[in-house]
Amino acid sequence: MNDTALTDIERLMIERACCTLVQHAADAVDAANADELTRLFTGDAQLWRPGGGLLTGREAILASYRARTADRITRHLIAGTSVEVVGAERARGLSRVLVWSSSTSEAPGPFGRRATRQVLGAFEDEFVKHGAVWLIAKRHASFELYTE
Repeated sequence: MNDTALTDIERLMIERACCTLVQHAADAVDAANADELTRLFTGDAQLWRPGGGLLTGREAILASYRARTADRITRHLIAGTSVEVVGAERARGLSRVLVWSSSTSEAPGPFGRRATRQVLGAFEDEFVKHGAVWLIAKRHASFELYTE
């Protein structure tokens, strides 16, 4: 089925599912939940991390995110996700991402912990429908601007 066979409602449902998937992935990273993050990718997914190279498959993604230092804190703000529906089971997306980082060693104050870095980047995603759920098949994460 090509995208012209989709109704407007079907197209909106796909767009919404993909936007939600992007947010769930960011939430899993921020919660340091590598297992949940990995479940959001296909078994043979490809993930290009900024400065971290290519990760192929769920096991590689899981190992990479489990290797993060335990004291690292991140918060992702996802903005302006646009989804292009390619068909009933495929879509592409682009999201702008602002990532704030800190450490548990930073003492919390009245405004929380001091952010040690903020980075503006993007996620370029390819989504596929697997059974009844949408998953990330490819993600190219990049950084564009930063401040310390």
